[in-house]
Amino acid sequence: MLSIVKMSTKVAICLFRNDLRYHDNEILALAHKSADFVLPLYCFDSRHFEGTHHYKFPKTGAFRTQFLLESVEDLRKTLVKHGSNLMIFHGKPEEAIFKVFKSLAGSKLTLVLQTEVTKEEMDVEKCLQKICQETRASYINIWGSTLYHKGDLPFQINHVPDSYTGFRKDVEEKLRIRPEITMPDKMKPVPTLAPEISWGNLPTIEGLNSTKPIPCLSSAFPFNGGETAALQRLKSYLWDTNAVAQYKETRNGLIGTEYSTKFSPWLAHGCLSPRRIHWELEKYELQRTKNQSTYWVRFELLWRDYFKFVSMKYGDRIFYPNGMKGKRQQWKKDMELFKAWQMGRTGVPFVDANMRELLATGWMSNRGRQNVASFLVKDLLLDWRLGAEWFESLLLDHDVCSNYGNWNYVAGIGNDPRENRKFNMIKQSMDYDLEGNYIRMWVPELKEIPGSKIHSPWMLSSGALSAAKIRLGDNYPNPVVVAPEWSRHQKGAKEVGRGNPKGGSQRGIDFYFKNPGSQK
Repeated sequence: MLSIVKMSTKVAICLFRNDLRYHDNEILALAHKSADFVLPLYCFDSRHFEGTHHYKFPKTGAFRTQFLLESVEDLRKTLVKHGSNLMIFHGKPEEAIFKVFKSLAGSKLTLVLQTEVTKEEMDVEKCLQKICQETRASYINIWGSTLYHKGDLPFQINHVPDSYTGFRKDVEEKLRIRPEITMPDKMKPVPTLAPEISWGNLPTIEGLNSTKPIPCLSSAFPFNGGETAALQRLKSYLWDTNAVAQYKETRNGLIGTEYSTKFSPWLAHGCLSPRRIHWELEKYELQRTKNQSTYWVRFELLWRDYFKFVSMKYGDRIFYPNGMKGKRQQWKKDMELFKAWQMGRTGVPFVDANMRELLATGWMSNRGRQNVASFLVKDLLLDWRLGAEWFESLLLDHDVCSNYGNWNYVAGIGNDPRENRKFNMIKQSMDYDLEGNYIRMWVPELKEIPGSKIHSPWMLSSGALSAAKIRLGDNYPNPVVVAPEWSRHQKGAKEVGRGNPKGGSQRGIDFYFKNPGSQK
């Protein structure tokens, strides 16, 4: 409902960024409480659809662009249900705010937005602060993206522990998670703006320099973007299926929608509040069951928090070639070798399957992310930023802090307390996909290879290859590298492939890389 803005009335402009939800949204709640009129605003910033910083991959690829469009559309519908609306602006937030402020000249203006922690977002905030100073508008930024509030931490940001375990123990022992923000059933009205200021339409995906992704029936993430879909998934994963009660046992799965929470894309876009997950889990534990699995969901959410606070501590260093540690290391930039990894043509089936899933769906399991990242930097010795920027481009759940924090970790230039961590591709493949069903799904040219022999086709006899219709170097590549440690697991696969699929080091797995995503 539009209302006329009189002189000296209070108008709050809520700038949405990575907080595309109504529930537990402090910027909306504060604006509603303190202003006469509230103007929600989202900007499709052209800078988000250009190239990545170093290697110039599309910064926001097709899958995430589609997810973002769905999320913004859903937010507008939700706001309308609550008596408000969402202005959609095609351009930079600085330009949008300047135009809106000009239209509302004479009112007492306040800009409210959620704080971000990395350079590009902080640069935008500095520009917005300057506009507010020049127009005598108030500027309020609010912390709202983590499970635990930054203001409650038992240490200063520059003293965030350099190990996750130290951080987790301090936080879990000393802090309580804040309650959700209570949201009004009906928002304050939106103001009337000058005729030249329109509410805007949702852009087409082509208008954002992308193309509509082709749906994939094998996708482990067949869900829509937006708060509505996020809350449906939360309800389904907890209450409808009880899948959360087996999360710790299933989280390292590779096939299907139920092996992990899949919350990370909604968390990354702010469609789902981490506090909503926590408090819904509290209800579930009281009414159904409380076990290691329900705890482990919070454990993963806390990894997401940790990478956010670590990114604040180290700033731009998370993007530097030598990472947080400043550890000097020579990285190769062999683009042909990178392309083999990028396109799932390395000749190493487990790597190829995961990379092809990412290409086809914008999703990859945490187990896959850890392995392909290790393969890129530890086996191929390529610049870790190639992998980080490719993930940034393609992943549905890209979260800058989780992505770059995890890549620092895997590359050995981050806060991993263990030196020279490296994944054995053959052992991992047999531990988590012993019979090769996942590989057959994404690398169909190998589907005729029986059982666990699929993990290292270059070890097969010419007769076995012929029977499976494989011509190495022709319809499937020879491996680009064969690591010496693989030999321990290439023979007698059924005997050595009994690794525990429940084990292994996890890092924010389902909430981003394990959740670079933010997997959670």
